[in-house]
This record gives sequence, C-alpha cells and structure tokens, in this order.
Amino acid sequence: MNKGNLGGCLSVAVDIGGTFTDLVAFDPRTSKVFQSKSLTTHHELSQGVWDCLHKASIEHPDIETLVHGSTIAINIAIEEKGAKTALVVSKGTRDVYKIGRQNRPEAYNFSFRRPEPLAARSSTFEVNERLSASGEVLSPLDPAEVEAVAEKIRETGAESVAVCFLHSYVDPRHEIEAGNILRRLLPGVYVSLSHEIVREYREYERTSTTVMNAYVGPKTSEYVARIEQRLDEDGFGGRFLVMQSSGGVMSPGQAKKLPVAMMESGPVGGVIAAAEIGRRLGIDDLITFDMGGTTAKTSLIQKGVVSVAQGYHIGSYASGHPVMFPVVDIVEVGAGGGSIAWIDEVGALKLGPQSAGSAPGPISYGRGGTEPTVTDANVVLGRIGAKSFLGGDMPLDEEAARRGIAERLCLSLGMGVTEVAHGIIRIAVAKMALAVRGVSVQRGYDPRDFALVAMGGGGPPHVIEIARDLGIPKVIIPNLPAHFSALGMLMSDVRHDFVRTYYRPLADSDFAAIRAIYTELGEAGAVALAEAGVEPAQRSFEYFMDLRYTGQEFHLQIPVFEEELTSGDGAAIADRFNETHQRRFGHSAPEEGIELVNLRLTSRGERAKIGFPRLGRTVSDAQIGTRPIFLADASRPVDCPVYRRDLLEPGMTLRGPCVIEEYASTTLLFEGDRVTIADTGEIIVDVMQP
Repeated sequence: MNKGNLGGCLSVAVDIGGTFTDLVAFDPRTSKVFQSKSLTTHHELSQGVWDCLHKASIEHPDIETLVHGSTIAINIAIEEKGAKTALVVSKGTRDVYKIGRQNRPEAYNFSFRRPEPLAARSSTFEVNERLSASGEVLSPLDPAEVEAVAEKIRETGAESVAVCFLHSYVDPRHEIEAGNILRRLLPGVYVSLSHEIVREYREYERTSTTVMNAYVGPKTSEYVARIEQRLDEDGFGGRFLVMQSSGGVMSPGQAKKLPVAMMESGPVGGVIAAAEIGRRLGIDDLITFDMGGTTAKTSLIQKGVVSVAQGYHIGSYASGHPVMFPVVDIVEVGAGGGSIAWIDEVGALKLGPQSAGSAPGPISYGRGGTEPTVTDANVVLGRIGAKSFLGGDMPLDEEAARRGIAERLCLSLGMGVTEVAHGIIRIAVAKMALAVRGVSVQRGYDPRDFALVAMGGGGPPHVIEIARDLGIPKVIIPNLPAHFSALGMLMSDVRHDFVRTYYRPLADSDFAAIRAIYTELGEAGAVALAEAGVEPAQRSFEYFMDLRYTGQEFHLQIPVFEEELTSGDGAAIADRFNETHQRRFGHSAPEEGIELVNLRLTSRGERAKIGFPRLGRTVSDAQIGTRPIFLADASRPVDCPVYRRDLLEPGMTLRGPCVIEEYASTTLLFEGDRVTIADTGEIIVDVMQP
C-alpha cells in the first residue's frame, strides 16, 4: 500500500485478540484510514504487531502514535501461567487472602470450589507492624524483620512479591519502607505495593488486586519492554501508548507498573468507539455487541456515557479473583466464530466454550482444524462468502466444513448438514442474546429503547437475528466493524483513575480535608499524564464520591463538581445521590443518613479524535452478484444480492434479504429489513419485527 511520504504523522492502533490481530491507521492530513488483519501468533503475541504493520506497508518512521491493546495479562491470569508470587502482610492477617469472602454464589452446587490463591499460604509472610483505621501508628515497622522476610522470600524462589499492610490505604509509610527494603535486597524480583495499585478499603479485595498485579507483572512488563525495545530498534520515534481496561490509554511505564490495568484492554476499545460514533449520529443510548473469534461481548452506553465498573472478577464471580480496578462494564459469553460445536453425553448439540482459536482454527481455515465451529456453519449456509473472506486474501474451504459437520455431528443427530449448521447458528444467537439481556434487562433497562451496534468480524452476520429476538428496532454497523476495537483505541483519551477511602457521614465531612485529598490525587494524575506526553492544555480532572445510605453494604459512584467542593455544598451532592438511587433502584430514602466511603479522581488527557469523511459518489454498481444463502429455512436457500460496502453511496437504501460484504466482515439482512447508508458510511438497519 503506497501512502507516500507520511513523515511520522500516522496514528496507529493494534489490537491482539484470541484469533486475529487487527490494525487501524489514520492519516490526519488526508483523513484516510488503513487497515490490516493477521492471525494471532500465540507463541509470540507481539509478532502480530509487526505482521499487521507489514501487511499494511507501514514503516515505523511514518508513525506518530502507536496504541496497543493485548490479551497478554488476562491470558496469564486465566491460564495460571503467572510468576511464583510471595505475599507480605501485617501480623495476624496471613489468612485474609485465603479465607476471602464467605458468600456462596452457587449454594446448591456440591462441586463448588473457591478460587485458589495466586500466592500460596506457605509463601505468605507476616510482619509485625500496625496502623489504626485513622492512620495512627500502633506498632512501628522493624526494618530488620523485613530484611529477614526478604531472605525467606529469596529461599522460596519467588519471582514476584505483593505487599499489603492493614490500613495502608490511609497512610502508606510502612509499605513504602518495606518496599524499599525488598527492592534493595531482591534485585530482579517484581514488587507490587498495595497503595501503588489501589488505596481503597476492603482488605481481601485490595490484597487480591495487589497479588494479581504481582502475579501477571513480570511477564506483562517484559512483554511491554520487548515491544518498546523492538520499536526503538526499528527506528520508531513517536509515542507508544497502552490500552487500559477503563477505556483510556497509558504510558508503557505505567503499564509495567500497573499491568492489572490491562486485563480487558482489547474489548473496551470498541465500546469507546461506539459511544463516539453514536454521538456523531445523534444516538445516545446504545448496546454494543462485539463478536470475535473466541467470545462475544456486550456493553451498555446510556446518554452517551460508557458504563465503567470499579471492580470485577478475573474468571467468574463464583470462583474468580476480585480486582478493584476500573473496567468498562462488559458481559462476555463463550460464543465466537471459533466456538466449537459438539455433542454431549445425552446426544444434544452444544456450543463452546471451547474455541478453535487461530491455531488450528475452524475447519474451513484449512490449517488442520477438525472440530466444527460457528464460522464453518456460516460458510456452509452461504452467510460468509468462502472466496471473499478477508477480501479474498484467505479463501475458506467450504467442502471441508461440510465434511467436518457431517462426520462430527450429523451422524449422531440424524440431521442434514444445513440443518445442523442452522442449529449451530441458532444456539450461538441464543447465547449472545442472553449476553445482551445481561447488560440490559437484568439491570433494569429495556433493550427496545436502545440501538444495537455490531462490531468484530462475527458481529454483522449475527446481529440482526439478535436484535429481532430482543425487539431492538435499530442496528448500526459502523465503518471497519472487524477492526472496531483497534479503531476505538485511536479515539481513547489518556486516562488514570485514583481512589482514596475517606469514610464518615457526608454531613460531618470536612470539605477542607476532602479538597486536600483531591489536590494530592490531582498532582499524581498530572504526573501520570505528563509521563504519557500530555500537554497541560489537554489535561482535565473529574471528581466522584462513593456514597451509600447508612447501613448499606455497597455504594453508588456520584459525580461532584469543583464549585461544590469549594463551597462545601454537601446538600447538592446528597440530592444527586438520592436522584441516582431512585433512578437505579426505583426508590430512595432522603430522610436517611448518607455515608461517604471513597473519593475518586479521573485524570484525562484529551487526544484528537479521528473522523470519517463523507462518502463520495461512486461510478460502479454496488451489487457484485448473487449468492444462495440459507436464512430462516434450513432446507431451502434464498438467492440473495451481494453488495460491496465500499461502493455504497450516502443515502442509498436497500431491502433484505441481501448481503453486504467488506474486507473482514459480512452484514446479513433478512426479509423486511431496511438499510440506509449514513453520510459517513455507517450502515443503519431498521429491523423488521415479527
């Protein structure tokens, strides 16, 4: 691809997923967007970055900013391939991490197992120190005792150490001193201090977060450093940024210090991009649907605001590890293009969560896969063009997919190939519709009040059926849907989140003390933004309080404003909390006392947003042929027109059934569905309701 002399002006994002690695590049001078896609190289994830750059013919000196999102941290945690980790705690709290919470999410599951600690009890060491909940020193730290613990850690062969002292969120002096000793005596050992990760109460969750950071830290920081080094060797002189789970980006230095912030860095980019596209189209209430090769993910955007949770579980709520770190609120199910269809012990057809991934991949990839997948079913049904996959760069083997489904599934089920393929798609749609319900119906939102945004290579082929199942009237297929997470990384601001527990009744709060804490957090945020290369004019700060009624266990995060902090206007803050509680839960209790639990600050560095130019008129007919496709009836195909997306004109309307193909995805429309092409190229579908 010849782009001429770019002179280091490109903004590039690379997203590494479970099956494919995606690249999007934007030239601000011409508003041109470039894309490439390659199979993910699991043996060396970072190689995918260079494979995509090579396919897009992008030279490193042409790049001004490179944003990277990767599954490296979450893969380490889920596959339990992290560092051997030691834990240092206050005397008397050695078993806090092992005991955890005593809730039983699956009360009737006799096979239920609690999460196994990432730091074994034999590698957990106590230190005789203690602070009170107000930060008063009750028992000073003995440096000699920490030195003795360091020697014991060395004997265990630990590669990483987590330090979590009681009440260090109030005053970290003991953690700082212990951390300095451990780093001095254990060179080469990765050290995580809880106050550097999250300064928030709840000892178990804070310990779990710190241990998780230490567990994934060595391999993740080595991965980031390796990319930095290789970029430097290749003559890259621009700015390298790493995507966070919160929807912002950070410097590689912060990524190496806080790898736990990278856990869900890939999927969140698409949610950020969806919010921006919705804003430009004048649609503020959206549900995102992202189907890749391994999983499908959904998230909800209300009034243009992306939902960000302040904690989540790595694995699952029932048996996963809690992490107290901001993450875009996403519900995920094991239904992707590579999800494997199989027969259970009673002869029923099942789907996933096992995935064929990129190696060997679906049968139709011709890379040695033998298990039928969702992609194979789509190829057999004609919903994905076997010859046009990835723009023809990667033709698929339809006959191999047919044989695989016939041999593996049809004999057991006593059904024909297209019937089984149709059943696989129906199961996939049902599972993905449940995920959409998880972010809407189960949280009190009516999905019919939202538009559904499809992304990922597998989103557009399935989204219409999901929307119809849930009664969602409008679907948006954005530009570059198969690269949308990478595109979202180009639209993400630099972001850092800080928290400090400040527990007392709101009415009794000292706003001078609150302002002092926010000032301290703001200074830390300014340092982090400066490290990421953000100029002062692009910096902004947002303030939040975690509030709850007296006697409640959990809180709501409420935005507050500088003028309220300056004037000490607790009444306005209380009114906003009551209104939020009423909207969220359908009731409020203004007569009840309100507790302030945590102070939060988000520091943000604004980055220029890319924009798609208005479409021009084309001279070619957008219809490039027809193809028989099995739609609602698995026994009879429908001869459907096939359109090339890049030839569609603004304002053009189409009616289903038809197919719209592009480089890395296919939009499938059924009888009665109506399409309008937006001025900037988005496909807007009015879904025919039953």
